Amino acid sequence: MESQPQRIKPLGRRSYGSIPHLFGSRRGPRDFGVNDGQQRICCVKTRDKFDEIIVQEKLDGSNVAVAFKDGQLLALTRAGLLASESPFIQHPAFASWVEANEARLRRVLREGERLCGEWLALAHGTIYDLPHEPFVAFDLMQNDVRLPYDEFLERLNGDFITPRLIHRGGAFSVKAMLEQLEPSGHGARDGAEGAVWRVERFDVKRKRKVVDFLAKYVRADKVDGKYLPREDSPEKPAIWLWTPEKSGA
Repeated sequence: MESQPQRIKPLGRRSYGSIPHLFGSRRGPRDFGVNDGQQRICCVKTRDKFDEIIVQEKLDGSNVAVAFKDGQLLALTRAGLLASESPFIQHPAFASWVEANEARLRRVLREGERLCGEWLALAHGTIYDLPHEPFVAFDLMQNDVRLPYDEFLERLNGDFITPRLIHRGGAFSVKAMLEQLEPSGHGARDGAEGAVWRVERFDVKRKRKVVDFLAKYVRADKVDGKYLPREDSPEKPAIWLWTPEKSGA
């Protein structure tokens, strides 16, 4: 039997890494958590006046990215592979969406950057009554460096949806987040999955803000991928939350 050719990662890397979990967050077998100091900064007390905590609704779809390399836009999966070549049905649909939205993506991206986000066209573990398009942008990156939140929003210039902002300021407890998590800002019919803490810090030497680290909390009752079609269950159809036909495109 001939071996399948190895798929190439155009950036030579994954497009997005894993975010560590806060204490008490529901974890999968390969997930990892924050350390004690990070937990305290996020949820109890910031280090000093230079810390800022930004908490946003966590979305439940497929992590994807659009990279700008050598003057070309590349639709990528989280693993850094071309979405158009993915065996998963939601990814070629994302590649088609990128092609259809090339002009406004080029207005945001600069050479060597990638716009990372959640692709919500297909239900994974949450069904959304989407009030907006299926791509929700949450990071603009070059290599491992994230653009700070305000610069990120400025670059998007209102052209793309971002995760609902729950809190911005000092440390913010999980309890406080859960009290403000609903209603979802993105039409989550099953309830929002959780939230992401973005810890930004003013770098005195560089005289600018930087993203220090991220952390997340996932509800204990969340079931990953419960709506995804499975090869061993052909009677279980894919649940599309968005298609070009549904959007009127």
